[in-house]
Amino acid sequence: MVELMFPLLLLLLPFLMYMAAPQIRKMLSSGACTSTVQLPGKVVVVTGANTGIGKETAKELAQRGARVYLACRDVEKGELVAKEIQTTTGNQQVLVRKLDLSDTKSIRAFAKGFLAEEKHLHVLINNAGVMMCPYSKTADGFEMHIGVNHLGHFLLTHLLLEKLKESAPSRIVNVSSLAHHLGRIHFHNLQGEKFYNAGLAYCHSKLANILFTQELARRLKGSGVTTYSVHPGTVQSELVRHSSFMRWMWWLFSFFIKTPQQGAQTSLHCALTEGLEILSGNHFSDCHVAWVSAQARNETIARRLWDVSCDLLGLPID
Repeated sequence: MVELMFPLLLLLLPFLMYMAAPQIRKMLSSGACTSTVQLPGKVVVVTGANTGIGKETAKELAQRGARVYLACRDVEKGELVAKEIQTTTGNQQVLVRKLDLSDTKSIRAFAKGFLAEEKHLHVLINNAGVMMCPYSKTADGFEMHIGVNHLGHFLLTHLLLEKLKESAPSRIVNVSSLAHHLGRIHFHNLQGEKFYNAGLAYCHSKLANILFTQELARRLKGSGVTTYSVHPGTVQSELVRHSSFMRWMWWLFSFFIKTPQQGAQTSLHCALTEGLEILSGNHFSDCHVAWVSAQARNETIARRLWDVSCDLLGLPID
């Protein structure tokens, strides 16, 4: 009898896992944004908002009444998402604007257009990103991961910073990753020309996100602008599109992976939760302050990365 039961259980296991998937996801997604803050009259920019976590973040902010800018590379796809959000939320103030973070000309054009169009900016969510790209460079010659995930958002934030200060209290949320623990900032090989590994390049850029957040918080102290980095969790999204191995892993462990809506919760928590100002510069996971690596706590590296980033982008070093 036992010999018959074992193969039967093997056959039933995928079905049982499928049935248990919602409970497994709920168990793994312990963090949820509980803020009831409404956002009428508030202006928000979300990068990479045409898919995944960014889309769900933008949808929730629109649901709360904000004027939401979907800053994305694929404008056509962004328009479809905007219409979907408008229909779902009843909020018609969902706008799409072109932003290609791999091209500083596009970033500057987006910022120029936004600043001409809006008098305020209350929340900037630097959500867009690339992962495990084959070695390639941005339009400005930066390695793709550090160029898009770090330098692109660094420049965008710099260009919008005065508007954020004028609109204070305001917030900046930088989407990082648990993968930062494997990251290192190799200043002698920042563009990956001496040695390159796609997985590690992603980790390095996510470490840069946290270092940027901490240095930004230090510089913005007393300005009314606060900033936070977040680990959204392992989320079902298009981020793994460059790696067939990662797509296979995501499929294999799909029962344990968060939905985009679950993945958006920590970004929403940092954007909305009242009283979070005293935690500016901290890293969050599952809507709680999270531990970061020793590298991510290194103020010397953070300051040097800031200066190097300014130099690469042609910004004044102060």
